[in-house]
Amino acid sequence: MRSSFKIWFIGLYFHSACKKGQIARCLSDKTRVDILREHRAIVARAKDMSDSRLCTSYLMGAYFIAMNRCSGLDAAQNYEILADALKNNSMFKKAMGSAEDYLSEDKIPGRMEWARQISSAKGENNWAVEVLPKSADYDLGYNYYQCGICKLCKDEGMPGLAKYLCRLDYVIADIMGAELVRTKTLAEGADMCDFRYSVKEQR
Repeated sequence: MRSSFKIWFIGLYFHSACKKGQIARCLSDKTRVDILREHRAIVARAKDMSDSRLCTSYLMGAYFIAMNRCSGLDAAQNYEILADALKNNSMFKKAMGSAEDYLSEDKIPGRMEWARQISSAKGENNWAVEVLPKSADYDLGYNYYQCGICKLCKDEGMPGLAKYLCRLDYVIADIMGAELVRTKTLAEGADMCDFRYSVKEQR
Protein backbone atom coordinates (compact mmCIF):
# COMPACT_ATOMS: atom_id res chain seq x y z
CA MET A 1 0.00 0.00 0.00
CA ARG A 2 1.49 3.31 -1.02
CA SER A 3 2.64 5.44 1.90
CA SER A 4 1.10 8.87 2.53
CA PHE A 5 0.76 11.44 5.29
CA LYS A 6 -2.79 10.22 5.94
CA ILE A 7 -1.63 6.64 6.44
CA TRP A 8 1.18 7.74 8.75
CA PHE A 9 -1.17 9.98 10.76
CA ILE A 10 -3.86 7.32 11.23
CA GLY A 11 -1.28 4.82 12.49
CA LEU A 12 -0.01 7.40 14.96
CA TYR A 13 -3.60 8.16 15.99
CA PHE A 14 -4.30 4.55 17.01
CA HIS A 15 -0.93 4.44 18.74
CA SER A 16 -1.80 7.55 20.75
CA ALA A 17 -5.36 6.41 21.53
CA CYS A 18 -4.15 3.07 22.88
CA LYS A 19 -1.80 4.80 25.34
CA LYS A 20 -4.74 6.18 27.32
CA GLY A 21 -7.03 4.50 29.81
CA GLN A 22 -6.44 1.93 32.54
CA ILE A 23 -6.78 -1.07 30.26
CA ALA A 24 -3.93 0.16 28.06
CA ARG A 25 -1.48 0.26 30.96
CA CYS A 26 -0.69 -3.41 30.38
CA LEU A 27 1.18 -2.29 27.24
CA SER A 28 4.65 -0.94 27.93
CA ASP A 29 6.11 1.97 25.98
CA LYS A 30 8.41 -0.47 24.18
CA THR A 31 5.49 -2.71 23.25
CA ARG A 32 3.56 0.21 21.82
CA VAL A 33 6.59 1.22 19.74
CA ASP A 34 6.87 -2.37 18.50
CA ILE A 35 3.19 -2.33 17.56
CA LEU A 36 3.56 0.93 15.66
CA ARG A 37 6.60 -0.40 13.80
CA GLU A 38 4.79 -3.62 12.90
CA HIS A 39 1.71 -1.65 11.81
CA ARG A 40 3.82 0.30 9.34
CA ALA A 41 5.36 -2.91 8.02
CA ILE A 42 1.92 -4.47 7.51
CA VAL A 43 0.62 -1.38 5.72
CA ALA A 44 3.71 -1.26 3.49
CA ARG A 45 3.07 -4.76 2.17
CA ALA A 46 -0.74 -4.58 2.19
CA LYS A 47 -2.57 -4.87 -1.10
CA ASP A 48 -4.23 -1.69 -2.29
CA MET A 49 -7.80 -0.75 -1.50
CA SER A 50 -9.37 2.07 -3.44
CA ASP A 51 -11.79 3.85 -1.12
CA SER A 52 -10.86 6.77 1.11
CA ARG A 53 -13.94 6.37 3.34
CA LEU A 54 -12.87 2.87 4.37
CA CYS A 55 -9.16 3.61 4.61
CA THR A 56 -9.36 4.17 8.37
CA SER A 57 -11.09 0.79 8.84
CA TYR A 58 -8.40 -0.91 6.76
CA LEU A 59 -5.62 0.72 8.76
CA MET A 60 -7.38 -0.12 12.02
CA GLY A 61 -7.37 -3.73 10.88
CA ALA A 62 -3.62 -3.49 10.28
CA TYR A 63 -3.13 -1.99 13.74
CA PHE A 64 -5.09 -4.80 15.39
CA ILE A 65 -2.99 -7.40 13.58
CA ALA A 66 0.14 -5.61 14.83
CA MET A 67 -1.23 -5.60 18.39
CA ASN A 68 -1.74 -9.35 18.26
CA ARG A 69 1.78 -9.92 16.97
CA CYS A 70 3.56 -7.70 19.46
CA SER A 71 1.55 -7.28 22.68
CA GLY A 72 1.82 -10.79 24.10
CA LEU A 73 -1.92 -10.65 24.82
CA ASP A 74 -4.67 -12.72 23.25
CA ALA A 75 -7.10 -11.39 20.65
CA ALA A 76 -9.90 -10.80 23.18
CA GLN A 77 -7.62 -8.70 25.39
CA ASN A 78 -6.34 -6.69 22.43
CA TYR A 79 -9.92 -6.10 21.32
CA GLU A 80 -10.79 -4.68 24.76
CA ILE A 81 -7.82 -2.30 24.58
CA LEU A 82 -8.76 -1.04 21.12
CA ALA A 83 -12.48 -0.78 21.89
CA ASP A 84 -11.75 1.11 25.12
CA ALA A 85 -9.44 3.46 23.24
CA LEU A 86 -12.15 4.34 20.70
CA LYS A 87 -14.91 4.71 23.30
CA ASN A 88 -12.86 7.18 25.32
CA ASN A 89 -11.28 9.23 22.54
CA SER A 90 -12.98 12.60 22.07
CA MET A 91 -11.48 13.11 18.61
CA PHE A 92 -12.89 9.79 17.39
CA LYS A 93 -16.33 10.59 18.85
CA LYS A 94 -16.36 13.94 17.07
CA ALA A 95 -15.34 12.35 13.78
CA MET A 96 -18.15 9.78 14.03
CA GLY A 97 -20.84 12.42 14.54
CA SER A 98 -24.46 11.67 15.40
CA ALA A 99 -26.78 8.89 14.32
CA GLU A 100 -29.27 11.42 12.96
CA ASP A 101 -26.63 12.85 10.63
CA TYR A 102 -25.20 9.48 9.62
CA LEU A 103 -28.62 7.98 8.87
CA SER A 104 -30.07 11.00 7.07
CA GLU A 105 -32.12 10.03 4.01
CA ASP A 106 -30.58 13.01 2.19
CA LYS A 107 -27.31 11.05 2.03
CA ILE A 108 -28.77 7.97 0.34
CA PRO A 109 -28.08 9.01 -3.29
CA GLY A 110 -24.44 9.75 -2.43
CA ARG A 111 -24.10 6.46 -0.56
CA MET A 112 -25.50 4.53 -3.51
CA GLU A 113 -23.02 6.15 -5.87
CA TRP A 114 -20.22 5.41 -3.39
CA ALA A 115 -21.28 1.75 -3.23
CA ARG A 116 -21.29 1.53 -7.02
CA GLN A 117 -17.80 3.02 -7.22
CA ILE A 118 -16.12 0.85 -4.59
CA SER A 119 -17.80 -2.33 -5.82
CA SER A 120 -16.33 -1.77 -9.29
CA ALA A 121 -12.91 -0.44 -8.19
CA LYS A 122 -9.74 -2.35 -9.07
CA GLY A 123 -7.89 -2.57 -5.73
CA GLU A 124 -7.40 -6.19 -4.67
CA ASN A 125 -8.57 -5.63 -1.10
CA ASN A 126 -11.66 -3.58 -1.81
CA TRP A 127 -15.08 -3.92 -0.28
CA ALA A 128 -18.22 -4.73 -2.30
CA VAL A 129 -21.41 -3.29 -0.85
CA GLU A 130 -25.08 -2.71 -1.53
CA VAL A 131 -26.91 0.21 0.14
CA LEU A 132 -30.49 -0.33 1.31
CA PRO A 133 -32.66 2.78 1.87
CA LYS A 134 -34.91 3.25 4.87
CA SER A 135 -37.61 0.66 5.48
CA ALA A 136 -40.14 -0.13 8.17
CA ASP A 137 -37.49 -2.14 10.03
CA TYR A 138 -34.41 0.13 9.88
CA ASP A 139 -33.18 3.57 8.83
CA LEU A 140 -30.21 2.44 6.72
CA GLY A 141 -28.95 -0.93 5.60
CA TYR A 142 -25.80 -2.30 4.01
CA ASN A 143 -25.09 -5.73 2.55
CA TYR A 144 -21.33 -6.25 2.32
CA TYR A 145 -20.31 -9.02 -0.08
CA GLN A 146 -16.55 -8.47 0.20
CA CYS A 147 -14.53 -7.01 3.07
CA GLY A 148 -11.08 -5.48 2.84
CA ILE A 149 -10.36 -6.22 6.51
CA CYS A 150 -11.15 -9.93 6.08
CA LYS A 151 -8.84 -9.98 3.07
CA LEU A 152 -6.05 -8.20 4.95
CA CYS A 153 -6.28 -10.57 7.93
CA LYS A 154 -6.14 -13.54 5.55
CA ASP A 155 -3.16 -12.05 3.69
CA GLU A 156 -1.34 -11.71 7.03
CA GLY A 157 -2.08 -15.32 7.97
CA MET A 158 -4.43 -14.30 10.80
CA PRO A 159 -7.98 -14.69 9.41
CA GLY A 160 -9.42 -15.39 12.86
CA LEU A 161 -8.80 -11.78 13.92
CA ALA A 162 -11.41 -10.36 11.55
CA LYS A 163 -14.33 -11.39 13.78
CA TYR A 164 -12.97 -9.24 16.60
CA LEU A 165 -12.79 -6.22 14.31
CA CYS A 166 -16.43 -6.88 13.35
CA ARG A 167 -17.36 -6.28 17.00
CA LEU A 168 -16.04 -2.73 16.74
CA ASP A 169 -18.94 -1.91 14.42
CA TYR A 170 -21.21 -2.13 17.48
CA VAL A 171 -18.88 0.12 19.46
CA ILE A 172 -18.89 2.72 16.68
CA ALA A 173 -22.69 2.55 16.34
CA ASP A 174 -23.06 3.11 20.08
CA ILE A 175 -20.71 6.11 19.96
CA MET A 176 -22.96 7.70 17.32
CA GLY A 177 -26.14 6.89 19.21
CA ALA A 178 -27.25 4.32 16.64
CA GLU A 179 -28.47 0.77 17.04
CA LEU A 180 -26.86 -1.87 14.82
CA VAL A 181 -28.54 -5.19 14.13
CA ARG A 182 -26.51 -7.78 12.25
CA THR A 183 -27.20 -11.49 11.90
CA LYS A 184 -24.16 -12.72 9.95
CA THR A 185 -20.67 -11.72 8.81
CA LEU A 186 -18.17 -12.68 6.15
CA ALA A 187 -15.59 -13.06 8.92
CA GLU A 188 -17.55 -16.00 10.34
CA GLY A 189 -18.10 -17.68 6.97
CA ALA A 190 -21.44 -16.20 5.90
CA ASP A 191 -22.22 -15.07 2.35
CA MET A 192 -22.37 -11.42 3.43
CA CYS A 193 -22.52 -8.99 6.36
CA ASP A 194 -26.04 -7.60 6.84
CA PHE A 195 -25.81 -4.24 8.61
CA ARG A 196 -29.11 -2.65 9.69
CA TYR A 197 -28.88 0.74 11.43
CA SER A 198 -31.54 2.68 13.31
CA VAL A 199 -31.49 5.70 15.57
CA LYS A 200 -31.27 4.40 19.12
CA GLU A 201 -34.42 4.97 21.14
CA GLN A 202 -34.00 7.36 24.06
CA ARG A 203 -34.75 5.76 27.43
